[in-house]
Amino acid sequence: MNNIALYELSNEYLQALDIFTDPENDIPIDAVNDTLEGIEGQLQDKAINITKFMRNLESTAKAIKQAEQQMTKRRKALENRAQWLKDYLKANMERSGITRIESPWFNLAIQNNPASVNILNEEDVPDNFKDEMLIVKVNKNSIKKVLQSGIEVPGACLSQSTRLSIR
Repeated sequence: MNNIALYELSNEYLQALDIFTDPENDIPIDAVNDTLEGIEGQLQDKAINITKFMRNLESTAKAIKQAEQQMTKRRKALENRAQWLKDYLKANMERSGITRIESPWFNLAIQNNPASVNILNEEDVPDNFKDEMLIVKVNKNSIKKVLQSGIEVPGACLSQSTRLSIR
């Protein structure tokens, strides 16, 4: 099979269609059919090979994603274990009254965190300490139903795109 790009084959096919459908060109129907079938066969072969390569890429990406998920799970387990050990160490230092441990590798110290605010009852907090948050989200599903029923919605319209289905 020659090494012609898919877009070049597409162009060849369209050019051949233009030439063969021009009534001024007196080309035998057998020659037209043979030429178009040959180009169409090359197009199909190229499309099949591209799809095989694409599926290989998708398979590799899926394997990488699974490995990422496994590594994320393992990382979280290690982080949780390290946090548990840190909490365990802190609790035992506090229980023993030890606030500082020095070593050649690191120093441990129990320290106070910055003060934080705990809200006991949000309704009791004065309004000047409250920020009003307005979140607006367009409901596309509702708009779609209305548009499909034939009613216009200002600022919105239906669009139809295409996709390649591979089964």
